[in-house]
Amino acid sequence: MFPFCSSGVLMAGKRRITALWLPFWPIERLYRDLAQRHPKIAERPRALARPGAGGLRITACDRQARAAGIEHGQLVSDAMALCPLLELHPADSEGDRKELARIARWCGHYTPWTVADPIGREGEPDGVLLDITGCAHLFGGEAELLSTLHRRFSGLGLTVRCAIASTTGTAWAIARYGRNMLSIVPSGGEADALRKLPVAALRLDGAVVDGLMRLGLKRAADLYGKPRAPITARFGAEVARRLDEALGFEPEPISPNLPHVPYHASLSFPEGLTQLLHIEEAVRRIAGDLCEVLQREQQGARRLELQLFRVDGEVAQLQAGTGRPSHEAAHLARLFREKLARAGDDFDAGFGIEAITLACLAVEPLSPIQDGFDGNETHLHDLERFLDRLSNRIGQDRVLRLEPRASHIPERAVADVPSLRGMTPAMRSWPTHRDVHRASMLGGSLPRPLRLLPLPELVDVVAEVPEGPPRIFRWRRIAHRVARTEGPERIAPEWWRGNRQHTRDYYRVEDSEGCRFWLYRDGLYYRDKEAPRWFLHGVFE
Repeated sequence: MFPFCSSGVLMAGKRRITALWLPFWPIERLYRDLAQRHPKIAERPRALARPGAGGLRITACDRQARAAGIEHGQLVSDAMALCPLLELHPADSEGDRKELARIARWCGHYTPWTVADPIGREGEPDGVLLDITGCAHLFGGEAELLSTLHRRFSGLGLTVRCAIASTTGTAWAIARYGRNMLSIVPSGGEADALRKLPVAALRLDGAVVDGLMRLGLKRAADLYGKPRAPITARFGAEVARRLDEALGFEPEPISPNLPHVPYHASLSFPEGLTQLLHIEEAVRRIAGDLCEVLQREQQGARRLELQLFRVDGEVAQLQAGTGRPSHEAAHLARLFREKLARAGDDFDAGFGIEAITLACLAVEPLSPIQDGFDGNETHLHDLERFLDRLSNRIGQDRVLRLEPRASHIPERAVADVPSLRGMTPAMRSWPTHRDVHRASMLGGSLPRPLRLLPLPELVDVVAEVPEGPPRIFRWRRIAHRVARTEGPERIAPEWWRGNRQHTRDYYRVEDSEGCRFWLYRDGLYYRDKEAPRWFLHGVFE
């Protein structure tokens, strides 16, 4: 039998986890919402309630209500009898979850690995977990970081208990069941820190906790050295797993749902920035810091995200993209500067921006390009930067490029793609005018017009023979007499589409006034019972 805990050295490693517990989160969130809608709130007892067994039951209450004898889980009828002036509000679990997720995202300027604690009272999250491994020294050490977090949450009107340990389970337990508001467990001291805590501190289900207490296993230390098999057979594997996680024998990573960020830069300010001019200057500086790293690594940014952390706990996010890899700080900063300037009065800095982060969500290798003597590379580079600014200003889906497709059908030979997708290998394979002319001289396809109609338009055609070229055609109520023709070029649908009926015979025609058109006959005389129809598909410049 394997004991629950051995006397050897714990395997907690050097990870450091911060657990934040908000014991009065639902009711304090209610007060935050009320303060935003009404600057002056009347002092009276308030509580949250939701339907439960026997009727409405109290889920959270403020200090005045608790002083009147109101408790969690109490029937509303009993609570109103104790405190007739009690002000009731409906509990909003979904709103609490979303707001707590925003608080966790706001903590991202301390460490990128933050997540709302999924384990709370009655399954409702009421805490935040932060993986501060390698980050504490940036804020003056672990003690200073805890003091900063406690001070900032108090400024947001939230009661918080903080703990740091080498495992998530120990930090969670100390934050909720420890004696002090701020606690730091040294690395390797997890077993001693958990020794006097109740078994509920191991994040066990309520029924499991009751069963263990009936057996006399009331504290976490009571599980140390006990055989696993009998307890696992009675309560399942959860008891052993939770204890192993708390002691560091089983890993428990903090994995927020964030995109992979290969490069990241951040900047904090001693005082919140409120003026747009100062925020733009901060973006320019952080873009310069990020581009120094990109240039050293020979990488270019393709997609970026700017996060602005406000003093009041809100986070504003802006995203920008580039059509080709870039590590030009001025260009990247201008993309965000235009977004901020376009927001104008709608951009709300709240009580100030205390920190900003700039992350590269996508990067690509950036190879040096040899400039030619004709200056085409410079013009192309300027065009790419202009397209980046235009796409980020009016929308990525509104600035499009044409990309060739492997199809002989004209309307399927090209596709519209966003400009920010960049130059793909398919775009570099456009046939030149010389290639098209050489192919036509060798009996290949005829040169196609640069301008195609959105949809082929039906025309009336008079031909000398049924399968001959047109001599007169009427398009948009105007008759055109054909002077010269070239063709036909037969194009059939792809065989895998299973429709061979609409075979097209294309002709290049020139009328008596010198205008040139691209017409095709849809269908074949010897296959169709009805006469094939003629369509005009494009015009030549």
